[in-house]
Amino acid sequence: MSSLPNKFSRRMFVVGAGSVAAMTAACGNGIGARGGEAIDARVDATLDYMYSRFPGTQDLRDKAVGILVIPLVTKAGFGIGGSYGRGALRINGVTVDYYSVASGSFGLQIGAQQFAQVLFFMTEDALRDFRRSSGWAVGGDVEYAVIDKGGNVSVETTTVLAPVIAVIFGQAGLAVGATLEGTKYTRIIP
Repeated sequence: MSSLPNKFSRRMFVVGAGSVAAMTAACGNGIGARGGEAIDARVDATLDYMYSRFPGTQDLRDKAVGILVIPLVTKAGFGIGGSYGRGALRINGVTVDYYSVASGSFGLQIGAQQFAQVLFFMTEDALRDFRRSSGWAVGGDVEYAVIDKGGNVSVETTTVLAPVIAVIFGQAGLAVGATLEGTKYTRIIP
């Protein structure tokens, strides 16, 4: 009798996760697009927007050894949640690889949200570890550059010393907050 609740819970988790994946895929995150050129065009537009709207990010760009840009992450949840997006890793302004980003969550949640995220790799070691991994998960080595109410990016000396700095912006939707906790990045062929 004790195995019935476990089977039910696992089955419900799989069904719920499939539903969330279908919801995020339907939210215009680039699935089924023209591949690399569509991703690159979105990355260019995202970077242009970020640098013009948040000029402090230009300092991060100038000091970073690599930048991963995910122009659109779609996050949705109703008890079980998930997010998905695709983007490009750029080194010296040139796309070198394409990545997907995905996360899953379980708990009290409801809503949908879309946002852009940019990871600035500030050290060669951090960039090398990211590129060599088969699926890089966000850990304690990521610092967040906070966008204040005036739209400025707060980049302190301690933040600039971090191996990876994350900037999340353009949040739109019904869910509140966006972090990268539990997020996994995987190299893809668009």
